[in-house]
Amino acid sequence: MEEDVEAWNRLESRFTDAEVMLELLEEEEDEEAARELKEEVEAISQDLDKLELKLMLGGKHDRNNAILSIHPGAGGTESQDWASMLLRMYQRWAERKGYKVEVLDLLPGDEAGIKSVTLLVSGDYAYGYLKAESGVHRLVRISPFDANKRRHTSFASVSVIPEIEDEVDVEIKDEDLRIDTFRAGGPGGQHVNRTDSAVRIVHLPTGITVQCQSERSQHRNRELAMKVLKARLYEYYRQKQEEELAKLRGERKDIAFGNQIRSYVFHPYKLVKDLRTGVETGNVDAVMDGEIDMFIEAYLKGNIGG
Repeated sequence: MEEDVEAWNRLESRFTDAEVMLELLEEEEDEEAARELKEEVEAISQDLDKLELKLMLGGKHDRNNAILSIHPGAGGTESQDWASMLLRMYQRWAERKGYKVEVLDLLPGDEAGIKSVTLLVSGDYAYGYLKAESGVHRLVRISPFDANKRRHTSFASVSVIPEIEDEVDVEIKDEDLRIDTFRAGGPGGQHVNRTDSAVRIVHLPTGITVQCQSERSQHRNRELAMKVLKARLYEYYRQKQEEELAKLRGERKDIAFGNQIRSYVFHPYKLVKDLRTGVETGNVDAVMDGEIDMFIEAYLKGNIGG
């Protein structure tokens, strides 16, 4: 809280200094000072936008780390390749933000791309920002896997849930779990395949399944898998509660995870458009390199308190 208050105080002080400078310029013209004032006012405006955005991240778990999963839609290699492109996009975005990214589980595609991936993105407000990315992402391009160079449409779904802190009470009974160990596959070096270090946990009452094979230690993989299971169960029960309340109110709610939120067009023109906010850009390469803040910020500004 101290950091937040200090940030606002610094901004207020800069604003007061700018006001004084403006008064001086009204009395005596100075082109160099006027240019400096213009630059400072623009900088204050940008910093104000950033602080206002943080105010919008007031949800219960917005400050938490995020667990992000990507699953390709139907379409085999084409959609699996699209899922791997999204994986890189989020890794680059997190890198720009200074967040730590851990790959908890990755299932490679048969020819290219990935069949699924689960990431733990650690850093202040990681969930608050990334919750804007939950939904279906659509790609239109000339397929590199099609010898006839035809245009293909691919889909991949992104799911984002908060990592749940220990103080949140989610009851998990031992008798409700089935825990399997197996040899880790895919990239990671030969050492991962020598022992049954990978862990899969099935929560029998809900059917929720999680697995982790990122670490050499079976104990560590089990610990990480339980962390993901706890978060998914928390989200599962939260959604159930919301659905029950919606029924009581007579509301009809779309499940956000099933909605198409953004289109990425590589051909016949270049355009990335967010279908919820209308924000769009022709700089597809920058977006795929992790520059997605414009979409996240527009979504958050349109869903204050969401």
